[in-house]
Amino acid sequence: MKRDLRWFISELEKKGDLLRVKEKLSPILEISQFTDRISKMHGPGLFFENVEGHNIPVVTNLFGSMERMAIALGVESLDEIGERIDALLKELIPPLESSFFDSLKKLPLLNEIANYKPQIVKKAPCQEIVLQGGDVDLEKLPVLKTWPKDAGRFITLPLVFTKSPDGKINCGMYRMQLYDKTTTGMHIHIHHDGAKNLRDAGKKGERKVEVAVALGGDPAMTYSATAPLPPMISELFFAGFLRKKGLPVVKCKTVDLVVPANAEIVLEGYVDLDDMRIEGPFGDHTGYYSLADYYPTFHVKCITMRKDPIYPATVVGKPPQEDCYMGKATERIFLPLLKVQLPEVVDMNLPIFGVFHNFAILSIKKEYPGHAKKVMNAVWGLGQMMFTKIIIVVDEDVDVHNLNDVMWRVGNNVDPKRDILFTDGPLDVLDHASPIERLGTKIGIDATKKWSSEGFVREWPDDIVMETEVVDKVDKILEKMGLKK
Repeated sequence: MKRDLRWFISELEKKGDLLRVKEKLSPILEISQFTDRISKMHGPGLFFENVEGHNIPVVTNLFGSMERMAIALGVESLDEIGERIDALLKELIPPLESSFFDSLKKLPLLNEIANYKPQIVKKAPCQEIVLQGGDVDLEKLPVLKTWPKDAGRFITLPLVFTKSPDGKINCGMYRMQLYDKTTTGMHIHIHHDGAKNLRDAGKKGERKVEVAVALGGDPAMTYSATAPLPPMISELFFAGFLRKKGLPVVKCKTVDLVVPANAEIVLEGYVDLDDMRIEGPFGDHTGYYSLADYYPTFHVKCITMRKDPIYPATVVGKPPQEDCYMGKATERIFLPLLKVQLPEVVDMNLPIFGVFHNFAILSIKKEYPGHAKKVMNAVWGLGQMMFTKIIIVVDEDVDVHNLNDVMWRVGNNVDPKRDILFTDGPLDVLDHASPIERLGTKIGIDATKKWSSEGFVREWPDDIVMETEVVDKVDKILEKMGLKK
């Protein structure tokens, strides 16, 4: 089975979770407005068949629900992937008393992992058409302008491939403002591995750094480009892990990089480190316009594509939007990795209104005084979790996904002077409230029950909880009356 964008569209259509829009709509604001309305209604994926001024259809909102995210990654529930990661970590991290023969037992697992590596193919659908020289024209793609004050049209779902000086390929997702037929902006944040690859190339005297951008392909690869992976794990490998089989890739025509063989469209070229242009503003996932700033320019020298390509896009803005569900997928998938480093963590919620990096709610098995504040500081030291502006820590018996219960604990358990921790550190580039760009204050709130060993000398009252026998009896009566939810 070929897993690619077309497979994903077909699966959604089979489940009645795709709407084909036949009305003619412009890529300038109209498609994005339609998508935003459907997204706010928690509606289906969208396939725009009739795009004004273009003969290439557009798809949006394909990842716009937890159910569609699960389909994209080939599981019934996103927790299944977290469980696979948890099982894998337990197998790969041996106990101290393990023997040589225990190591031999892991060989089948290691062979399975080897199958997750990308598989290079010689012929690929994404190279059915090759355009170079004067035939390169980005304006023929139905690139969307999303919001009225956007600086122009932006490619919003790109898989941007760069290479480190030691040859390791990285894939990230960075929006690209369309400047003209052959150039775009490259909104690549300073904290990301792709930006580090550009900086490292510059330190070696390379000013024109090869880059390839893929649009479409296996949805597992699209998600992987957004995943907060440790630097030693490649996005191509992680996509293979998700799909349980190596991702087919093909060598680019004009740059020394590989891209997903089943992509719809591929842009090949280079980022010119000496060609910095104003990029933005852009209506971003925060719900605000991100401010204009200087970013490097991507020069496109070659476009390859399928004979009948489909253009994938995402619309971001005030939540809920499609990207929110990618963030929720990350929450479930990467919880086991968080627990490896912080085993006291029971569960985590990155609420949709927190737009990835503004809120994190964690429940913990509290074992000693100040444990909640230890967890806050540890989380701020973990990769992209460093951007988390507000952390709330609750006890292990609290459902972090029940926001009413969480905020009830915050309102009742917190003494502001004692239980709130402020710290300064890195913030996301898109945080417009910080006094300095990319640097500001973060807050941690300890909403756990306070102990005498933490200096709490008063009596702490018990929660109001009904007796189990009474609850069970009333449950049965309500169910008989058809009132139990």
